[in-house]
Amino acid sequence: MTITEMPQISTQFPVHYKTARVQNLDIFYREAGSATAPVILLLHGFPTSSNMFRNLIPRLASSFRVIAPDYPGYGQSSMPDRDSFEYSFANLTKVVEGFVETLGLTKFSMYVMDYGAPIGYRLALLHPEKIQGLVVQNGNAYEEGLLEFWDPIKKYWKEPTPENQVALHFLVDAKATRWQYETGVADVSLLDPTAWLVDQVGLDRPGNAAIQMDLFLSYATNVPLYPDFQAFFRKQQPPTLIVWGKNDFIFPAEGAAPYARDLKNLETHLLDTGHFALETHGAEIGDRIETFLLKNLEPAR
Repeated sequence: MTITEMPQISTQFPVHYKTARVQNLDIFYREAGSATAPVILLLHGFPTSSNMFRNLIPRLASSFRVIAPDYPGYGQSSMPDRDSFEYSFANLTKVVEGFVETLGLTKFSMYVMDYGAPIGYRLALLHPEKIQGLVVQNGNAYEEGLLEFWDPIKKYWKEPTPENQVALHFLVDAKATRWQYETGVADVSLLDPTAWLVDQVGLDRPGNAAIQMDLFLSYATNVPLYPDFQAFFRKQQPPTLIVWGKNDFIFPAEGAAPYARDLKNLETHLLDTGHFALETHGAEIGDRIETFLLKNLEPAR
């Protein structure tokens, strides 16, 4: 038996589990680190929550103030019904923008993954002056990254019929959730099964499947913004670290390469893992974030 080296964990800055009131919603978030340290805003993907960062947050807390919210309809945040809240990427961005304002964050880096990428990049278009740096983990901003997995979703975008929606229902099933974690992973014994079980509890709540269908349809509104995201990269040139699971079928490595067209201060690492790279490469990603951002960021004022 071999003993796996454990990631460094901060004992000085424990993780706190909090709730902020934003637009009449309870937004749950995890936070750790010194109030005077550089801030990293962690933006999760589908179908998970801030739980995906459960190991990364304590790893980074000795160097950064780390903050990870759950979007409405995910994790521990409010899940308003679809009649009272529009589940769109524009609206989720408004909530995250309100969350940032509520916490008084004036400068921060963003870790963006999956859905977190368009939400984070939309936020960057609204407040480019706030963005100090980017960590991109399987988060797309280029059409080259929308390959085979997206074909039935693109069909739904083009023809949002009940039939085309039903064809996507498998994506909220327990089998598909587990598949997202296991696909592309060489040693599945490294995966903590509670991760996909927690995600599935959220998906199985009454009404949540319909919320996810709304967001699958709304993802189409992100694609026309890709040129704007890319223009932000070219103009603002945020220092950017890419740590990408190269075996991801959802957001494959073809989506990582184009960032180099627009960003000058870019460091790219293609990791031998799948969609949820933190589950297998969390220690390496944490080390790379700490080294890259501390090298590139000015001290917080």
